[in-house]
Amino acid sequence: MSSNTIVLLDIPCVVEGRAWSPNTWKTRFALNYKGLPFTVKWVEYPDIAQACKDIGADPTGTRADGSPSYTLPAIYDPSTGRGIAESALIARYLDKTYPDTPRLIPAETDAFHAAFQEAFFHLIQSKMKIMSCPTAAQLNPPSEAFYRKTRETIFGKRLEEISPEGTVRETQLKQLQEGFTKIAGWFSMDGNDKLFFMGNTISHADTSVAGWLMWIRQILGRDGPEWTAIQTWDGGRWARYMQYFEKYEVASI
Repeated sequence: MSSNTIVLLDIPCVVEGRAWSPNTWKTRFALNYKGLPFTVKWVEYPDIAQACKDIGADPTGTRADGSPSYTLPAIYDPSTGRGIAESALIARYLDKTYPDTPRLIPAETDAFHAAFQEAFFHLIQSKMKIMSCPTAAQLNPPSEAFYRKTRETIFGKRLEEISPEGTVRETQLKQLQEGFTKIAGWFSMDGNDKLFFMGNTISHADTSVAGWLMWIRQILGRDGPEWTAIQTWDGGRWARYMQYFEKYEVASI
């Protein structure tokens, strides 16, 4: 491993070395797509703020009490001494710093990607309640406690009450399906179906969608009934989508 190898900060789970986080998967896909070697530093949820400070990565938001919020993904690039957090900012940094690699956010699509992030949040991210309790169950104790406390504060109820089995969970899954179907329609607005947002070329929008699908697959399981159902949505589009991304699932060097 070169001393200039990029370091990706990621969140561990009970299975050592298994990546699950949707947001860190965006950056993992980006690094692999660009062919940039990297290694992983596993960081439990309570340690994320300090880990980001240690590499000089800026906060990605502000908490309700006014304090800075630090989140992953984040990378440290020894070749430039830079620490960067937030997947879109990381993609833009990698595009600029390594111009000979495939671009994730071409300049002419910068506004599109900003708009996409807003739309994706409303259509998909805000509909992922089905993942809260299963995710907590697969985290190590320090992260599980942190995840549970923060999510229960957001939702105002215990994790077990957010997506209980039965009609509530079925309704939530249907709402998620409607979001993915809306996105599926975008790929054929001109009457010609495309695999990716830019046709045959992967962009940050694609790594975003793939990252959140990976979260579902990694936590609920390849053979789980819900992941099995998702693969049939929209004529099997998402199964084909993720099959293409298999080549970019390398965990690290």
